[in-house]
Amino acid sequence: MKILVCISQVPDTTTKITFTTDKKAFNIAGVQFIINPYDEIALTRVLELKESLGGTVSVINVGQANTEPNLRKALAIGADDAIRVNAEPTDAYFVAFQIAEVVKKNSYDIILTGKESIDYNGGQVPMMLGELLGIPSVSVATKLEINGTTATLEREIDGGKEVVETKLPFVAAAQKGMSEPRIPNMRGIMTARTKPLVVVDST
Repeated sequence: MKILVCISQVPDTTTKITFTTDKKAFNIAGVQFIINPYDEIALTRVLELKESLGGTVSVINVGQANTEPNLRKALAIGADDAIRVNAEPTDAYFVAFQIAEVVKKNSYDIILTGKESIDYNGGQVPMMLGELLGIPSVSVATKLEINGTTATLEREIDGGKEVVETKLPFVAAAQKGMSEPRIPNMRGIMTARTKPLVVVDST
């Protein structure tokens, strides 16, 4: 089973946000960047699935070289390899399109994202990704179980919860409750240095 987790880089919530002098851009000077927390939840859940069912876990990011430390952190947490699409993530459609192009060449069984990034809070990439790939997508999923080629997911809806089933492959957007993020241990940090991190050009 091949699993892909989409990782975005966001400012730490304790970071003071400022803008450039012309007020046209976000000032990144002195900003601490982290893995988007919802993406980290998704990563932890698929690592649990890998441990029980086998397979491989890859992470992907659309971004420039400054995102690589957080890709290395994902490798330290337990991902097997990482892909960075070398491009500035200008908007949700651009990010979804770039990830879809990579997926089409690699045939992943499960693609997980966070429900949204905590900087822009758009929540558009998972559903766009499903549409671009022509496969089912499930939003705001709080549980994920795999039985053979069938996935069972629980998702939040207005006034309650909904349980849905879908065949692999599919895209799902993780919400709080799916898993608890892991802290990299020393062994993970050391092995992350030797795991593959491939940089590909944008399409």
